[in-house]
Amino acid sequence: MEFPELGEHCSERTCKQLDFLPLKCDACGEVFCKDHIRYDDHKCGSAYKKNVQVPVCPLCNTPIPVQKGDIADVVVGAHMDKDCEYNPAQQKQRIFTNKCLKPGCKRKEMMKVVCEQCGGNFCIEHRHPLDHDCKGRSHPTSKAGYAALMRASQSAFKSTGAIGVPSNGSLQHNR
Repeated sequence: MEFPELGEHCSERTCKQLDFLPLKCDACGEVFCKDHIRYDDHKCGSAYKKNVQVPVCPLCNTPIPVQKGDIADVVVGAHMDKDCEYNPAQQKQRIFTNKCLKPGCKRKEMMKVVCEQCGGNFCIEHRHPLDHDCKGRSHPTSKAGYAALMRASQSAFKSTGAIGVPSNGSLQHNR
C-alpha cells in the first residue's frame, strides 16, 4: 500500500470498512463510515446526551420541558390539564370587523378605511367623501380631491360662460 496511514476503519464491529473520510460521532466519540454515523445505525450508548427532542403542546404550540427519565406524553398531558393557555375563542377571531358606516351598506373590511373629512369608517367602495355623502368639511383637504371637484364644476359652467365660485371663496372666471 502506498498510503497506509490514510483513512480509518469504521468502529461498527460488523462493518470495519476503511473509510478515507471518516466521521466522528459527537456523542460517543468513535469513528464511523457514512453508513453508520447516525445514532441508531451504530446503536450509540451516549445518544441520550445529544439526541434531545422537546415536545410541543398541540394546542398552544409552546415547547414543554421534559426532565430526564420522564415520559414526554405524560408531561405534555399534565401541561394540557393545568398550564395550557389555549383559548378556543381565539381561533375563531373574525378578520373583517370594520363595518361600513354608509346607510344600507353591509360590507366589512379587514382594515379601517377612515374618511379624512368626517372621520367615519367606510368600505373600499364608499371611502371617498362623494361616495358616502360626507357631512364633514365643505371641500376635500387633499389637493387632488379639490382639483377633481374644480374640474367637475368647470365643466358644468363651461356651456353657460358663468363665473364659478369655488367653496373656498375665491372668484374664478371660466372661459
